[in-house]
Amino acid sequence: MDAGRLPGTSGPEQIVAHVDMDCFYAACEQRREPALSGEPLVVGMGYENGATHGAVATASYEARAYGVESAMAISEALERLPRKVEAVEDPDLDVEDAGFYRPVDMDFYESVAADVRNILHTEADVVREVSIDEAYLDVTERVSWETVESWARDLKDTIESAVGVVASVGVAPTMSAAKVASDRDKPDGLVIVEPGTVRGFFADLPVEDVHGVGPVTARELDSLDVGTAGDLAAADPELLAERFGERGREIRRYARGEDERSVTPKGDPKSLSRESAFTDATTDMETKCRQVRTLADAVADRAQRKGARYQTIGIKVVTPPFDVNTRARSLPGPVEEPELVRRIALDLLGEFADDPVRKVGVRVSNLDFSAGEQANLDGFGSDSGTEEKSDSSVADNSSETANEQDGDGQVGLGTFGENDGGSEAAEDTGGEGTDASESQVSLPPGQTTLADF
Repeated sequence: MDAGRLPGTSGPEQIVAHVDMDCFYAACEQRREPALSGEPLVVGMGYENGATHGAVATASYEARAYGVESAMAISEALERLPRKVEAVEDPDLDVEDAGFYRPVDMDFYESVAADVRNILHTEADVVREVSIDEAYLDVTERVSWETVESWARDLKDTIESAVGVVASVGVAPTMSAAKVASDRDKPDGLVIVEPGTVRGFFADLPVEDVHGVGPVTARELDSLDVGTAGDLAAADPELLAERFGERGREIRRYARGEDERSVTPKGDPKSLSRESAFTDATTDMETKCRQVRTLADAVADRAQRKGARYQTIGIKVVTPPFDVNTRARSLPGPVEEPELVRRIALDLLGEFADDPVRKVGVRVSNLDFSAGEQANLDGFGSDSGTEEKSDSSVADNSSETANEQDGDGQVGLGTFGENDGGSEAAEDTGGEGTDASESQVSLPPGQTTLADF
């Protein structure tokens, strides 16, 4: 069934729009500094003006032309795209081949995102906000398939004129197809996939474009001679189930245009996480620590902005070929301690000091959104509890992040469990996922760990 109508219903096909802001962090900076428009611009996590540390959160399309990619170390980005101010002073550098760098300013980006959300809620009856820069809209009762293109163009024009940032929009009968459609013609794209055409739309796309298929799964599928979404749609469901479990059947259904989900608003997340892959597996501990520090700081910052305290802090480490390892520690009660997130994450990472690593992630879970007092960690006894471990000798089948980066090339806030796909800040997981290796541990205030590695 090329899904255009939900099974068991007799009404008209649902009309789902996926709105994805183009290079959102960079677009916000360009809105604030119009002179940056059209210039190579890099926005860095853990970056400070004039420094060389941190990682690329997103890069404008002009910066990507120089090979700057999300999750890349700022030091490497500077080798490919020097800072404009330094190029002016250095005769060996070409000012025309230099760019601008700005640190992440989440408070500002959230304020811009709020303006966009106000528009989305005005234009649709049902909105599912999955991240700071993307949302699903159910507009079934608002428009028809004959008028939806005009509606989508008006929506894009309203966002750009009223907020000053650009959105790409995909419209389809299913959530998974709408998300892929929004990425097909970036930047400033608009793609409509009408009922009955979803499977044909997917057929020639790379398999990693299918919702739920990240780089790890794509490589595994390639080993099965499944390179396109059409190949996946035609694959033996039993073979996929044997290799990937129920998720194998699920991604096959998405490739066939079969997606029965409806757009529903989401409540408070159960966990918050961010993960990022290395270009190649690395054994360099400083490289691994630097990435984990950046991810830990980003997760702690997001928890703070959401008003969430956390009781469990964990990491995810993917080692070759595709072995997934999770480690976590639980505290006596919920806290808001960014430095603690960093320290515990780095301490857990120490177990993998000598291992080649493909990808790392940091997660806080057991979230508390109440206004109660923070747990007191004073006297948190030493050497209490035993650390458990969770390792997998197969590919990441626990619903890996749909994409570490979204189609717009921004760092994804991945999840260790279910998520709605990669994006600059993909949806916070709505379930506890598969975080294991959890134990009560001692960590007296002031204790040092690998944070000083």
